[in-house]
Amino acid sequence: MAVKIGQKIKGFEVVDVVEERARAEAAAAASVVKMDETLQRPEMLVGATYKIKSPLFEHALYVTINDVVLNPDTPYEQRRPFEIFINSKNMDHFQWIVALTRIMSAVFRKGGDCTFMVEEMKAVFDPRGGYLKRGGVYMPSIVAEIGAVIERHLIAIGLMQGPEIDQEQRLYLAEKRAAYEAAQGTNKAEPGEGFPTGAQLCGKCSTMAVVQMDGCATCLNCGHSKCG
Repeated sequence: MAVKIGQKIKGFEVVDVVEERARAEAAAAASVVKMDETLQRPEMLVGATYKIKSPLFEHALYVTINDVVLNPDTPYEQRRPFEIFINSKNMDHFQWIVALTRIMSAVFRKGGDCTFMVEEMKAVFDPRGGYLKRGGVYMPSIVAEIGAVIERHLIAIGLMQGPEIDQEQRLYLAEKRAAYEAAQGTNKAEPGEGFPTGAQLCGKCSTMAVVQMDGCATCLNCGHSKCG
């Protein structure tokens, strides 16, 4: 579209549109609030509380993770964990629980990638042996289950990606489970109550869900099979 100039041109300047856009984006990024130790705790934080019921503990543990929302209502909005608390009526492990929560909270406030804690904690094994939680999932220790809770929370707020099973795979596993239960004459377990009686531990998803079907060991939870 032609533009008519009604005044005398006294000077001009060539503007690089790409460079100007990059400069504007850099200026906007410079004003973005990032997670670091200098960030002051807001008066109110949003969070969630998770219950852990382990056979190793007489009383349940309640894990609360509070998050801070950075740059709200902007394209740079992000939810990050800020602090963690673990409460229980059981006082036998009070010292190490307090120490663990303080260290984890410090890591959260440090900024950067905090997801590494999940694998570190899930790799902790109890010398007395682990246990099976509801649903048949094997936990090598109570620390590992706390790590699993943190993983669940980080997935919920978008800092980690959970295991992806598409709808087709879900339907396939449901059909496999129904066929196995029909062949064995077992009753279908209620949701969250586990997998068929006699199922073995899966080396991939650590769930008691591996059964023999058509001469092949197949996991009814994640679909892993040695037969491909």
